[in-house]
Amino acid sequence: MRVLVCLTVALLAAWPCAAQLAEELADAARPSLKVTDTLSAGVHRARTTLEQQTDLAVTVYNNGRALVRDRRQLSLLPGELTLTFMDVSEQIQPETVSIRSLSDPGRLRILEQNYEYDLMSPEKLMEKYVGQDVKLVNQDQRLYFTTQNAKLLSVNGGPVYQVGDAIYLGHPGTVVLPKVPSELIARPSLVWLLDNDGTDHEVEATYLTGGLSWRADYVLTLNRAEDHMDLEGWVTLHNGSGATYQDAQLKLVAGEVNQVRPQPELMLGVAMARMDKAAAAPPMAEEAFAEYHLYTLQRRTTIKQNQTKQVSLLTASGAAVRKVYEVTGQPHMFWNPFPGEPERSVDVFLVFQNEEESNMGMPLPEGIVRVYQEDSEGMLQFSGEDRIGHTPKDEEVRLRLGSAFDVVAERRQTDYRRLSDRESESEFEVKIRNHKDLDITVEVVEHVGGDWKLLSSTHRHEEKDAFTLVFPVEVKQDGEAVLTYRVRVRH
Repeated sequence: MRVLVCLTVALLAAWPCAAQLAEELADAARPSLKVTDTLSAGVHRARTTLEQQTDLAVTVYNNGRALVRDRRQLSLLPGELTLTFMDVSEQIQPETVSIRSLSDPGRLRILEQNYEYDLMSPEKLMEKYVGQDVKLVNQDQRLYFTTQNAKLLSVNGGPVYQVGDAIYLGHPGTVVLPKVPSELIARPSLVWLLDNDGTDHEVEATYLTGGLSWRADYVLTLNRAEDHMDLEGWVTLHNGSGATYQDAQLKLVAGEVNQVRPQPELMLGVAMARMDKAAAAPPMAEEAFAEYHLYTLQRRTTIKQNQTKQVSLLTASGAAVRKVYEVTGQPHMFWNPFPGEPERSVDVFLVFQNEEESNMGMPLPEGIVRVYQEDSEGMLQFSGEDRIGHTPKDEEVRLRLGSAFDVVAERRQTDYRRLSDRESESEFEVKIRNHKDLDITVEVVEHVGGDWKLLSSTHRHEEKDAFTLVFPVEVKQDGEAVLTYRVRVRH
């Protein structure tokens, strides 16, 4: 009981000192920058945060760069003033920053602009107070707080204080600073020196930033008959720029936008913390923009820092598709005697047209298409993936899924004749065996090269281009087909 009473008395005795200490710490932590303040030279200063934001738009390019347009409503005093524009990206490109008045453009002129990134930290706060007076707070075993005035002499290798005639190497208690130095800020900010002839302005700050990127991902579901498909497109957006974009209008630009990269280039990592997947969202609106394509989300969205977000890009159902089996040759087979090649698997492709007749027709941004197909029990199974480039509407999309397990091919040269130093003839035999339980068509694609002429063939052929021959070969189930053809080539 005696110990409890003594402890209670000690706490009550210490309480005024603790309250005083808390008040001193709070005073030191308060920012010295007010919404509107006056500097000694008659220059006012003001600051703006997200509380004054009226609109926000973010356009993200697929090269890790984004354009931010931030609008805010400000009440400013007339004359010269400094405006601190807070809550901007940590990866901002200062040379791309601009600000303008939307409500009264002729009355707000820009004299200087700066990007302030000397961020507050315990080390930098101490550095700013070298040679100045601070307070040292101690706490004894009875929980009493005492303060004493000191001068901070140095912080090299640790703090050094002068208290009266004594020198303290470090301090076990708390150091209280009078205020936050005006040159230190809690987070990166844009600072303008402005000349204002008016009062209220709605301003728009525009800048490019790194740390924002996007990609397209597609999910293709193939039916059992392998002749129709459903396609879903998703935009996967990553934000590692150091800022959150609240309730923003989102636009995406697809295409190869030229960008001048400084040397050496500073590489910054992007931390991925979470994934949000938007459900039942309407597709994005698409339009041509310069030599690129612009996709606009039909609602506003919030892009948090360290977030991976997915939004719907497109949905197509019942689109026509065909499966293509392919055996491909190389030009060098026709220029010299060719020893043949061992038994090889046949490549498998899915081919469809990006056109309105297939319930599609939107230009497809570059991305990865993942293909799923139902098994005999109706369960979806992953059957392959491939990357597509930027694909305009009405163009063919060709996806390589892998190699066919039950279809094999052999190619051998049955004759070779050199007619001159620059001309030769070759005859080839291609055997294809089909171990599947259905008939298939295998396309034998030969990249001939040079000037060539098909002299004979057991199957019909198509000239895909000036250097490519295609032979569609039908192969019955559990059967074999043999293609023979002869070509004359001039190098």
